[in-house]
Amino acid sequence: MTKVAVVFHSGYGHTVKQAKAVAKGANASLVVIDGEGNLTEAQWATLNEADAIVFGSPTYMGTVSWQFKKFADASSKQWFSQQWKDKVFGGFTNSATMNGDKHSTLHYFFTLAMQHSGLWVGTGLMPSNAKSAKRDDVNYVGSFAGAMMQTPSDASADEVNTGDLETARLYGERIAKITKQLRG
Repeated sequence: MTKVAVVFHSGYGHTVKQAKAVAKGANASLVVIDGEGNLTEAQWATLNEADAIVFGSPTYMGTVSWQFKKFADASSKQWFSQQWKDKVFGGFTNSATMNGDKHSTLHYFFTLAMQHSGLWVGTGLMPSNAKSAKRDDVNYVGSFAGAMMQTPSDASADEVNTGDLETARLYGERIAKITKQLRG
């Protein structure tokens, strides 16, 4: 049986909803980066034992939160020993605007995964880009690299878009499927 871990930081509760959707789709363990950017030893063990790691962070000022960056820097111990080599990786993010430079955050995740000699999985989802598309359609934000979610700055965590959450869930399913194919 393959193990998937979703490691993420959520500043205001929106990204945790996205993380839970990815985890639901992948049947994954959630690893929450705390408000100071730290993980417990047990959380590091969960990541080390996982076959796939999915990164998540809100997009702040065009990239990951400082808490996620602190976690990423701390993963240099795994990098040095290549402990995460050949693991499957993916990533997701949320910001207040439709673009919000979310792609910069996904590129950061991709680069981090490549630093760890990992294998990246994109969404595999076609965008909802026809005139008939509705905001709550799957992959309305239109990302191939990882799951993107857009939540207005004045929306509560309970108001995240259902289509974006379904996109995250389907992405989690794909990550689990690819991981199982690669790991047997």
